[in-house]
Amino acid sequence: DVLCMQETKLADDAFPALTFQSLGYETAHHGQGQWNGVAILSRVGLDDVVANFAPGIEPDPDARIVTATCGGVRISSCYVPNGRAIDDPHYEYKLSWLDRLHAHIQADTSPGADVIVTGDFNIAPEDRDVYDPKKFIGATHVSQPERDRLQTLLDWGLVDLFRQQHPDVSSVYSWWDYRAGDFHQGRGLRIDLVLGSATVAERCTWSTVDRNARKGQSPSDHAPVIVDLD
Repeated sequence: DVLCMQETKLADDAFPALTFQSLGYETAHHGQGQWNGVAILSRVGLDDVVANFAPGIEPDPDARIVTATCGGVRISSCYVPNGRAIDDPHYEYKLSWLDRLHAHIQADTSPGADVIVTGDFNIAPEDRDVYDPKKFIGATHVSQPERDRLQTLLDWGLVDLFRQQHPDVSSVYSWWDYRAGDFHQGRGLRIDLVLGSATVAERCTWSTVDRNARKGQSPSDHAPVIVDLD
């Protein structure tokens, strides 16, 4: 019913909206050309689109967030900055971006509403979401400041829907580096998340990471995360 995309690498006028319309989808795309780009596709309505952060919040120079209401659920599709390395300015940009994401959600909606914030977070929430935590000591994606900002979103009222459905599962990942056969060796990270408000979490009946999508011809290095709501 609703498909959220990240890193489309398209300008808005190049996004194939008519193709998706022929499949029954309304679309909202926020892009900038060869980098970044986010989209929401919906078969259940698409209203009140906000490209970038909500008014009053410092806008991002990159196309990394778009928000719309689909079937009564306020949905944000996010492409969180990678961070690169702890001592890189891009890491501070990532932390600032996550702070602005929190401010955006506060300004745009409320914890009592039906809310989903989803996409490539470039953060592994826990050590069990990393194939070998020892290899990531002092690295991005697992640092405490990043995880603290993710926790701020959870404290606001969001729930990691995959983890809710699979509280005891480990070694389930959504991203694998292309290099050195990492996918086939099981060296992955769970960094693609679907976060839902309490009312959405109550409606969530199933969630999975479609690992088979990573096996296709010229696949993304990410696998789709899927949730079902009743």
